[in-house]
Amino acid sequence: MPGPGRPRGFDRDEALRTAMHLFWEHGYEGVSISELTAAMGIGARSLYTAFGSKEELFREAVALYAGETPGSLDEPRTAREAIELMLRERTAANLDPATPLGCMVVLAAANATPENEHVRTLLAERRQHDRGAVLARLRRGVAEGDVPAGADVEAAASFYLTVMHGLAIRARDGCTPADAARVIDAAMSAWEGLTAGSSNRSATPA
Repeated sequence: MPGPGRPRGFDRDEALRTAMHLFWEHGYEGVSISELTAAMGIGARSLYTAFGSKEELFREAVALYAGETPGSLDEPRTAREAIELMLRERTAANLDPATPLGCMVVLAAANATPENEHVRTLLAERRQHDRGAVLARLRRGVAEGDVPAGADVEAAASFYLTVMHGLAIRARDGCTPADAARVIDAAMSAWEGLTAGSSNRSATPA
């Protein structure tokens, strides 16, 4: 027999996925406990028993989202190919009509109120994790020889993450796949200039 407030057949994983989509579409502060429980098909008591709090539910939803986000940088390919694939796969996911548009990690708490600043910080830390992964891939490219020694990998990482995050916002605003592809094409055309070694950047024409 299910306990009080816990309906028969309660599936925690399915409920978490439902919550993830709600937070993804409406943001942390845009979803109430009553809206969560109605969509998840459980009572408030079951939500608190299973997840602890709204914030802990959100943290789990972010972890689920991050674990399913495409764009692996680890497969053997050049750094340029890895960065381009990341941009294209992440953008395709952001534009997938089967899920909320845009990126949950970019959009779910962009303007948190002071009492929920910790939620905004959580997402900022998640974005910083992505930056660390991009930096590590660029540094690997330097070590493997497909990124010039002396390249400003910090600037390159910042540039490509800014493009990716900007496209996530544009996805919510109605950006088309064709428009997004043109933006990524333009961003990748800047690769050589961004990754040029310091000696090449400082060289002046004869």
